[in-house]
Amino acid sequence: MSRKNIFALFVMLGLSAGIFWWEARKINFESMLSTFKSLNFFWLGVAFLSILLSYAVEAWVLHTLLKKKEDRRFNWWEMYRIPLIQALFNAITPFSSGGQPAQLVGLMQSKIDGGRASSVLLMKFVIYQGMVLINFVVAMIVSFENVAKHFSGLSLMILFGLVIHVVTISFLLMIMYYYSFTKKMVQAVLKPILFFLKEEKREQILQSSLRGIDSFYKESLVLKQEKQKVIKAAILTFLQLLLYYLVVYFVLLSLNVHHINLLDVVVMQIMIVMITSIFPVPGGTGGAEVSFKALFSGFIPSASGLILAMFLWRFITYFFGMFLGVIGILKKPKLKKIKHDAKAKLWSENK
Repeated sequence: MSRKNIFALFVMLGLSAGIFWWEARKINFESMLSTFKSLNFFWLGVAFLSILLSYAVEAWVLHTLLKKKEDRRFNWWEMYRIPLIQALFNAITPFSSGGQPAQLVGLMQSKIDGGRASSVLLMKFVIYQGMVLINFVVAMIVSFENVAKHFSGLSLMILFGLVIHVVTISFLLMIMYYYSFTKKMVQAVLKPILFFLKEEKREQILQSSLRGIDSFYKESLVLKQEKQKVIKAAILTFLQLLLYYLVVYFVLLSLNVHHINLLDVVVMQIMIVMITSIFPVPGGTGGAEVSFKALFSGFIPSASGLILAMFLWRFITYFFGMFLGVIGILKKPKLKKIKHDAKAKLWSENK
C-alpha cells in the first residue's frame, strides 16, 4: 500500500469512529455494556462466517470467469485474496473507484495477463451490477407494501441509487452490443468535457478510455459464446449477495431480536446498498449509518441495542473487509513454490 492509501485508511477509520461516537454520545455506557454482555455470540459468529463465505463465493465467480482449459491450476489464495483487496480499496476510495484497479494489480501479481484480467473484472462487475438490480426489482415486486411503508422518507435516495446502477449497466451492455456506436458516443461526450485540459493530457485520457472499451468488447465476445459460464457466474453472484444481505439478519439475532421477518430484513439491506451507492464518501460512510438507523429503528426498541447493532453490522461488512484486505496485500501468492512443486511432480512421474 502507498502512503496515500495508508493515510486514506486511517482517515476512514477516524471518520467512522467519529460517526459512531456522535450517534452514541447520549447513550448511557452501562446500558451499552449490558446490551453487549447479553449478545448471543453464536449468531454473531454466524454473521462473520456469512461475510467470509460471501468473499469465498466472489472468488469462485472470478475463477469461473477467468479459468480456461490451457491455464495452470490457480490455488485458492490467489483467488480469495482478490475480493479482500477489492473490499479494502472500495472502502477507502470515493464511489468505490479503487476496487477495480486494485483487483487488476492483484491478478497481475499472479502472472495473469493485464488485458485479460481487466476484461474479466469488467465482466464480473457487469454481472454484479446486474444481480444487484435484479434483486432490487424482485424485492419491490415481492415486498412492495413493506417497501412503501419503511422507505417513503428515503425514496429519493433509493431512486438515485437505482439510476446509477441502471446507467452503469446500460453503458457496459452498449459496449457489448453496440460497440462502434458506443466508441463514437464516448468520443463525442469526452471531447467537450476534456476541452479545458492540455491537448496531451486530453488525448491520453481519450485513448485510455477507448482502449478500455476495446478490451472489454474483446472479452465480451468470448463470454457471449460461453453462456453457461456467465449463467454460472450470475447464480454464484446471487449467492454472494445473499450471504452479504444475511449478515444484518444474523446480527439482529445475536442481539436477541427474534420478532423479525427474514424477507423484510433482506429487503431493507438491498435498499441500503442502493442508498449507499450514491454517496461519494468512501464506503458510503455516513449514508450507511443513517440509512441503517432509519430502517431498523422499528425492529430494535432500545437506543443502545440499535447503536450496537449498527456498529456490529458496519464492522463485519466494512471494517472487517478492510483488515482482511491488508492481509491480502501483504500475503502474496507463492507462485515460485507452485512452479517448483509442479516440476518436482513431473520429475517424479518421469522417474
